[in-house]
Amino acid sequence: MNVIIPELLYTKNGFERNRAVLVQDGKIAKIGEAETLRKTPGAEIRTLPRQVLVPGTVNAHSHNFQILLRGIAADRPFLEWRDRSLYYYSPKMSLEDTYNGALFAFAEMMKRGVTCVGEFFYLHNFGTDSDEAVLKAARDLGLRIGLVRTMYDWTGAPSGYVESIETAVSSTRALHRKYQADPMVSVLPAPHSLHAASTDMVLAGHELAAELGTKFHMHVSEERFEVEQVKKEHGGMTPLEYLDHIGVVDDSLVIIHGVWLTPEEIDTLGVKGGSLIYCPSSNMFLADGITDIPHMMKAGVKIALGADGACGNNRISVFEEMRMCSLLQKAKTCDALCVNYQQTFEMGTANGSDLLGFHGGRIEEGFDADFTGIDLDDFSMMPVSDSLEQVMPNIVYSLEPTAVRTVMVGGRTTVLNGVIQTVDEEEIRERVRDTMRRLDEPERGGTS
Repeated sequence: MNVIIPELLYTKNGFERNRAVLVQDGKIAKIGEAETLRKTPGAEIRTLPRQVLVPGTVNAHSHNFQILLRGIAADRPFLEWRDRSLYYYSPKMSLEDTYNGALFAFAEMMKRGVTCVGEFFYLHNFGTDSDEAVLKAARDLGLRIGLVRTMYDWTGAPSGYVESIETAVSSTRALHRKYQADPMVSVLPAPHSLHAASTDMVLAGHELAAELGTKFHMHVSEERFEVEQVKKEHGGMTPLEYLDHIGVVDDSLVIIHGVWLTPEEIDTLGVKGGSLIYCPSSNMFLADGITDIPHMMKAGVKIALGADGACGNNRISVFEEMRMCSLLQKAKTCDALCVNYQQTFEMGTANGSDLLGFHGGRIEEGFDADFTGIDLDDFSMMPVSDSLEQVMPNIVYSLEPTAVRTVMVGGRTTVLNGVIQTVDEEEIRERVRDTMRRLDEPERGGTS
């Protein structure tokens, strides 16, 4: 049990001074006056002078191993980028490499204020042992994780991506059952996309989500080639039209990207209760296009944010995605009011937690005690007036990684003074160097 006392606390009432949070068993037990909670018997007192405490950010869509390929095949068309980076290197990755890549990616995003990640994971060179390596990396760092376990049966991809429907379903179900009582882990099915998962695989993922009581995630209309391929294969229907035709568009569906949805598809998604994870930086980096976020919001689609893979972004910061979301939409619409900083902050916190099956992203009693402490004296956060009206705009539009000083997950301090506390940072660096030495030497680059 501990009491956290920041300079400013962000709650549903806005930014408040002289307020504190009582954390017990990983949850926010109470919010109250700092001096009152300071007297809580048996509580450890943690003061955060000159810091504003906000909900930890949620990176709702990630492909962790791609961080090992950052800088490889940059400035290439999507399919060339995919073939020269993902498809070339991922078959070489050992279990140790899988763990090292996850540890590296999760550590970098945690240092940038991420407390929860949705890991859309499809590198199954070693079956569920690969999933377990990713979960171990998150556990070692103290990061909350939604394992969005990919279901992939297109045989044009590397063999480590591909599973039969039976294997994909049974493996996802087994992992969900194993971790269903773990408050730090959720497991969700994820048919990859209509170009990498057969119709039967998509139906199986939807059915499994209903069985498990979870959402299911899926890449939809990320690239123009996907839209044209689906129309060619399915009688002229666009991707979401086809998904609706087979009966999987409902309130369990979480689409990723949605760049090339038609206005009619967006309306259908909203009416049926579907959700979106938007990855603006990745969409820009890979020249995918611009998702129509204002229309999505008007249609009632819940929107979260993701950084996507770190070789197709190439940063892993949800604060960055908040900024990019708002600015990109303003540029597209020439409307400064179309998406505001408060809306993008909620996309990067509460909404992401909801879509991964957690109870976080808010500083309210009963919610997960996941926090990010931001330095009010960092140049990127200044100035701050007495009215505090600049704090949230500065968080969304000007914050730099140097401003992230403290990260807590379930009340446990994982980053202090900008330094990871749970795993030695130099060990992470050496693991990355070791993995890249292996991957860059073909004669040593086997998968065993």
